[in-house]
Amino acid sequence: MVTHIPLALGPGFLAPEGLISTFGLLGILAVVFAESGLLIGFFLPGDSLLFTTGLLTADGRFLHTPLWLVCLLISLAAIAGDQVGYLFGQRVGPRLFRRPDARLFKQSHLTKARTFFDTYGARSIVLARFVPAVRTFTPIVAGASGMHYRAFLMYNVGGGILWGSGVTVLGSLLGRVAFVRDHIELILIAIVAVSVLPIVIELLRARRRTAQTRPHS
Repeated sequence: MVTHIPLALGPGFLAPEGLISTFGLLGILAVVFAESGLLIGFFLPGDSLLFTTGLLTADGRFLHTPLWLVCLLISLAAIAGDQVGYLFGQRVGPRLFRRPDARLFKQSHLTKARTFFDTYGARSIVLARFVPAVRTFTPIVAGASGMHYRAFLMYNVGGGILWGSGVTVLGSLLGRVAFVRDHIELILIAIVAVSVLPIVIELLRARRRTAQTRPHS
């Protein structure tokens, strides 16, 4: 049985176990929705929250809902969040890219998402699901860039199911392994590290391309 799931990756009130024990399934769905398509949601603990949700569903302490229903509701919340993000991007369009930095909004996040979208095209809607911060801004960029709605919807549904159900089921399966239960904090840190790996790789590639195209003195 899981006794405690510490997480020293951010403010205590964002610790996945605290969110789940306090707000239950509705809290999980609210976080997933916000992180998927609202500008204020980029700092929320998406991957670690889903993994912990699966783990605690298997444990049965805080969540007594069947795993299949948890996965279905999380996937729907993720899809709905991206839909809102896309529509928001469609409406505000270029104005969003001229918006000055604020305490919770940084143009750098939007720029990274736009680079990610330009690099991977439509499939970025799926890939961005697994990249913190980028997944919040990519649907907004897709809407602002005029991506065809049907194409966006198809990739959004696929990505929402793959991320929402996949990470949750992974947490449920691995949560039954003694090593994972005993080293859960390290596992969650590893999840975050793997999530940001695509950004690191893309930045290195962009730097290499810039170096190669720069004229030699």
